[in-house]
Formats: sequence, structure tokens, C-alpha cells
Amino acid sequence: MSNRPDVKAFFDKRTFSVQYVVSDPATNKCAIIDPVLDFDEKSGATATINADAILDYIRSKGLEVEWILDTHPHADHFSAARYFKEKTGAPTAIGEKVVEVQKLWKGFYHWPDFPADGSQWDKLFAEGEAFKVGEIDARVLFSPGHTLASITYVIGDAAFVHDTLFMPDSGTARADFPGGSASRLWDSIQEILALPDETRIFVGHDYQPNGREPRWESTVGEQKAANTHMSKCRTKDEFVTVREKRDATLPMPKLILHALQVNINGGRLPAPEANGQRYLKFPLDVLEGAAWD
Repeated sequence: MSNRPDVKAFFDKRTFSVQYVVSDPATNKCAIIDPVLDFDEKSGATATINADAILDYIRSKGLEVEWILDTHPHADHFSAARYFKEKTGAPTAIGEKVVEVQKLWKGFYHWPDFPADGSQWDKLFAEGEAFKVGEIDARVLFSPGHTLASITYVIGDAAFVHDTLFMPDSGTARADFPGGSASRLWDSIQEILALPDETRIFVGHDYQPNGREPRWESTVGEQKAANTHMSKCRTKDEFVTVREKRDATLPMPKLILHALQVNINGGRLPAPEANGQRYLKFPLDVLEGAAWD
């Protein structure tokens, strides 16, 4: 039995996000990882352009969706998990620590009745929990640091690390969001880099440094040798210093307050109000890091 899934990436240039369809060639079963629901913050419009392209690919390959997986509640795009659930009936899943993110953000949004229990997903994965995509063995690594709830999906020889490591020329993810920690991010990355050197690493974003074409695949060995942060920082203290210095220069993602209220709710848009219209709730003065210049 092969442990090498087929991996098809879909790059969303608006948010620099990478979405994946991970399939078992022996059974044609697949998982969708970190799908994007299109959102235009200027007009307030939503769309399913990215999601429908993924559905077209799945149909063209004769695949059956077995899982709809998110690595964490995203701060820069809406999750399309709920849309895929409606279209395919497959179960949605995320890491069990999502409840900690829900508890934190329900306070920011002043949602006292919001159920911060993870019930918005069909499955909450525990650290180290095993599952399958078709016949391919998969497991979950708890990878906090970027968020309280971040996880890595190791599916066969492929690890989907989202906001921990980026491509080697881009370094590592920020750790200054509420609940983030550069120290915990270092520990999470060490666990990922302890995987076999030939393990394929698939990242969740690519910001195309120096205007190069988007890239999203490397290996553990390549990350060890060339990651611009990890190859230079030999100790946790060095890494924390570099990461926190870098994070202090970064503005908050432009969609963080839009996206978290959708994503801690499993990708559900707000319910329509009496007039049939949906409304986002936008708290003022709850986050630091304003870029005034």
C-alpha cells in the first residue's frame, strides 16, 4: 500500500492562500484542506469561485470527498468548509483546541451565547490522533504558536503545515495574534522538522518574495537546510528574538476581524436578519498593531 497521496494545490492570489485536494490514488477518496470562501471587503460580496474550481477538479478526477479539513481558524480568509459540507456531505474537522480560540474571540465579538464547544464541526481531532484518507494513514500534530489551535495534518508522506513554516525563502509564520507565541511556534516547527527528511511539506500561504511565481511544496530536508529563519536560528531564544522583532513590524491582516467571526463558527456566514440581509459584526479598538503611516 502506497503512502504517497496525490496532492493538487489551488492558489488564491487575493489572499495568497494555498488550498489542497489530497487523494488516495488506490481508492479515489480525498480530503480538502483549508478551502477559501471568496470575500471582497470593499463591496461586502461573497462568492464560491475558489470552491467551485475545487469541486470541478474533484468531479473531473472522479474523486469522493472523505474529509473537509481546516488547520486552524484563519485570520486572512473565510473558510469554505461549510459550503463543501453542503455540497458533498463529507464531515468537517479541525483540531480540538479550537475551543480555546472560540472562547477568546467570543469575548472580542461580545457573543455571550456563542457555543464555544467546537460543535460547529463534525470532528475535533486530538493531538496525535490517527485517521485515514482512503487507505493512506494520516495523523494530527498539534502545532500551536501561530494560533492556540493550529494543527498539522500528516497524510502519508505529506505534511500540511499551514501557518508554521513557509517556503524556505520566506521563513516562518507570525506569532503575534491573540493567543500566539513565538516560543510555542519554535517547538511546533521542531516537531515538524523531526519528520523524515523526504517528507513533503505543503504550506498554507505563499507571499511570492521578490515577485517570484507562487510555490508551496518543499521537503523537511530542504526546510532544515535553507529556511531563512530556521537555518540561521540555532536556539529557541534566537528564534523568538528574530520572530518577535519581525512581528512588531507587521500590520494586522486586513480581514482578521471579518474572518474570525465566520471561521470560529465553522465557516458559517452570519444568519440573515429580519430583512433577509446578513451582517458582519466589527469590534473597534480590540487589536493592537495599527499601521498609521
